[in-house]
Amino acid sequence: MKRRNFLKTAAAASAGAFVLPRFSIGQPGPSANSKLNLAHIGASNIAGMAYNGTRDENVVALCDIDARKFPGGKRGAWAGTVPRFDDFRVMLDKLGKEIDGVCINTPDHTHFNATLACMERGIHVCTQKPLTHNIWQARTLRKAKDKYKVVTNMANQGHTYDGIRKMREMYEADCFGQVSEVHLGFKGPEWNSRYFKRPASIPMAVDAIPAEVNWDLWLGPQAERPYNSLYHPNRWRGFNDFGTGQFGDWFCHIGDGPVWVLDLYEPTVIECVERGPSVEGMIPDYSVVRFDFPARGNKAACSMFWYDGALNGGTPIKSPDDWGWGKIPDKGSFWYSDKGNAFLDERSNNPRFTVKEQARAFKESGGVPETYARVKGGPHREWVRAIKGEGPECGSNFDYAAPMSEVALLGVLAQRFGGRIEWDSKNMRITNRPELNLFVKEPARAGWEAGEDLWR
Repeated sequence: MKRRNFLKTAAAASAGAFVLPRFSIGQPGPSANSKLNLAHIGASNIAGMAYNGTRDENVVALCDIDARKFPGGKRGAWAGTVPRFDDFRVMLDKLGKEIDGVCINTPDHTHFNATLACMERGIHVCTQKPLTHNIWQARTLRKAKDKYKVVTNMANQGHTYDGIRKMREMYEADCFGQVSEVHLGFKGPEWNSRYFKRPASIPMAVDAIPAEVNWDLWLGPQAERPYNSLYHPNRWRGFNDFGTGQFGDWFCHIGDGPVWVLDLYEPTVIECVERGPSVEGMIPDYSVVRFDFPARGNKAACSMFWYDGALNGGTPIKSPDDWGWGKIPDKGSFWYSDKGNAFLDERSNNPRFTVKEQARAFKESGGVPETYARVKGGPHREWVRAIKGEGPECGSNFDYAAPMSEVALLGVLAQRFGGRIEWDSKNMRITNRPELNLFVKEPARAGWEAGEDLWR
């Protein structure tokens, strides 16, 4: 049996050994003792998280459109002299049969193409957050998971932390009752920082393309345009065509707890109720976006409010009057319920009641039983264990990561265009502003079309 087929069989056997509810976090499975052959698409910055999480496995290939970004020093010695590529498609064509799994560490707009290309070859994938740049892509990757039967994960660390599990255990033990509102957010973007900066003028200047950079490959599915140093290497997040602003950067952390615990997957209305000024083609200075969710089973209707940009004059997150823990946090999520307000931090960790005395009484009572297995090591190690059959399906597998990312991407659209969006989740359509459906499924540049066959 070929190596990859063995690993797929082992992973499938492990999944079959445990009947897991949707989005659940299960129990450990049987072991398959071997090192994985892994590749990385995107070799710098956030890739360090992937390197660290998979350091006990074999690195057999690295890919980056910028030759300057290949790891050096100790990390280079660790990676050895493995083959290096600028085009992930060439890497997969040449070495795909030798690769068990790939970590995708690229800008948001290229997540989809790189991830799908691996899955089509039967290669397991761990992709950075947000899962994709648009909603159609997220749903397509969920279809791909069903078709190709590979192990998937999105690398939002907080979904492996104990705190998000404890919060769900508290909620399911009826510690909060019905949650009617969640207010969450992050104080950035911080302009003139490592990750966000405005151009000096519009239209943007045309910079010389560095000799080490394959600019056409960096653009990927997006329309051609001249190179500017703000796009690459670090400050693409603030540009609508490439990044997803603070929604992609931080909602996938902060919103992870509310979405997972409260089943907040299908809002009917998304409305930008506050929007700051913006430069053409970029995210605004600040925003407040409201998501309205109908009743879900025995869960009452709930509204979720996202805040960003308090640093730039935006409204701070609505905080409770009963906060008893000193300085009120300027990032994280505040939960408003009929049995006691609560808080999760910016990684959906460290849950607490907002009233100190209530927290103390909860602790003295012995708390609630652990009903969700804890995860060791973070999302990449969780993914490795799942591939080997040493653990269950990853908690942020694409059955969860896709709809969670979809909520973030709906927020991106409301923030970008302002006003009210009425969302028909079943048909994947904006009903009141049909012109915005162009951004639900963005057009791909010629040669970068992918995934259409999964919808036939």
